[in-house]
Amino acid sequence: MAATPEGGNAVLEGLAERIMLSWGVRRALIAFLAGAVAVLALPPVNFFAVMFVSLPVLVWLIDGASGSGEASFIGRLRPAFMSGWWFGFGYFVAGLWWLGNALLVDAAGMAWALPLAVLGLPAGLAIFYGLAAAFARLFWSDGPGRIAALAAGFGLAEYARTFAFTGFPWNAIGYTAMPVPLLMQSAAPLGLYAINALAVLVFAAPALVATRRGAAAGLGLSLALLLAHAGYGWYATGRGPEVAPAASDPVFRLVQPDVPQTIKWDAGERDRIFATLLELTARPPAEGAPRPTHILWPETSLPFLLTDNPGALSQIADVLQVGQTLVVGAVRTEGQEGAGATRYYNSIYVIDDGGQIVGAADKAHLVPFGEYLPFEDSLRRFGFAPVAATFGGFSAADSRNLLPLPGGISAVVLICYEAIFPDMATINGVRGDILINVTNDAWYGLTPGPYQHLRQAQLRAVETRTPLVRAANNGVSAVMDAHGRILGALALGEQGVLDVALSSSAGEPTDIGNAHWNFWLIFAIMVLAAVFSRKSNWVQPD
Repeated sequence: MAATPEGGNAVLEGLAERIMLSWGVRRALIAFLAGAVAVLALPPVNFFAVMFVSLPVLVWLIDGASGSGEASFIGRLRPAFMSGWWFGFGYFVAGLWWLGNALLVDAAGMAWALPLAVLGLPAGLAIFYGLAAAFARLFWSDGPGRIAALAAGFGLAEYARTFAFTGFPWNAIGYTAMPVPLLMQSAAPLGLYAINALAVLVFAAPALVATRRGAAAGLGLSLALLLAHAGYGWYATGRGPEVAPAASDPVFRLVQPDVPQTIKWDAGERDRIFATLLELTARPPAEGAPRPTHILWPETSLPFLLTDNPGALSQIADVLQVGQTLVVGAVRTEGQEGAGATRYYNSIYVIDDGGQIVGAADKAHLVPFGEYLPFEDSLRRFGFAPVAATFGGFSAADSRNLLPLPGGISAVVLICYEAIFPDMATINGVRGDILINVTNDAWYGLTPGPYQHLRQAQLRAVETRTPLVRAANNGVSAVMDAHGRILGALALGEQGVLDVALSSSAGEPTDIGNAHWNFWLIFAIMVLAAVFSRKSNWVQPD
């Protein structure tokens, strides 16, 4: 073990040494628990300070992860990879266990796949964190540069996780640094990709106190970044007074029917579900409040195909008042039914007060294994099917466009899963007047999943400086402004409506495309810092 900094805390020094020298099952358990504890920084707990413990433990594990000098290149990196993998496995098991709830909706047919969702997916995602640790080990040193190396590795891993195999950036590490709107504002100029790396740099810095020289430099930089992060949030959220909605601004009604997933497509329940949606839509506004102009139903809330119920549009027209517009999540069909050529789309319809469909948008980024089956021909032979298999799977939209709404509003539509991808919050880099997010998180019950999903949608509003309206079947439905501040919400598991007047005044323009350049610039700076530190003498002579 290299010498510790002058005045180092003896307790931390001893703890770090025990972690560094751990091996076997004990070492794997330490890494697993460090990753699992990090999930407390995510919704619904939002205790971000835990990251100042979790990531230093990972640093100390990698400190002690030097392979044999006689081993191959891969062999020398294997201990670091396994430390990162076990950390990631703990993080993703603790953060995604609720995915198994979706398989229990049809327990008779899907319960056999529970281990794949609860353990298999986390094991696969943990590979990215294993590679992050192995990458960092390439540039490891005794100084603060090793913190920069770990930050670069995690930033690269999260960037890859966004795009590899169609992408699954759920619970990216940067979200742990953004628990409240004040601490979300840096996402606008920097983007999530850069914040993923910077968050690790800040949270891992306390490891320097116990093990190496350079603690003053590392902790000083960490503190400066943390203060800049909070300071910019204070500046951005406090720039001028909040703009009150004008009389001409739209009033959105969010309808949250809270339909249990087990009965959603039950033929005997469809009329009752539809009647509930119509009743919620027709409820009068609060006394003295303006009448809603735009009404939003959740993802696939229409409990039947419109082609199977031609009278539905007339019933909707009877409920809508003059000038009102309904935006409804529905399953759209294309092709000839019964001819084997029917395609099903997860879509939204825009319906005017006359019951006419005046607009539509289809989901472009489908959930693998949820809405479609990769390698379908091969996997179906082994009994695999999409979780949402009511229609045998969905097709993806060929293209995405801004959706015009009555009232001169242009919207970017994010259907469920699409809200976790930063690049999908604009259309070819162009933002709309609002973001519309419809989702059905009833698959996951009363678990952390819906809260995590809400947080990620919230960041899309901040990144693009665009107000967002979100209708969720069982919650959390919410309206938020261009700084991610929630203006109103319906609780998870609550049935009801929420009316919110939304100011047409968006925040300052942003260019989401800059997020990629920002990440690569910060990544390069961190790698250079790691290389410089590796070449410098940070170790105190014995």
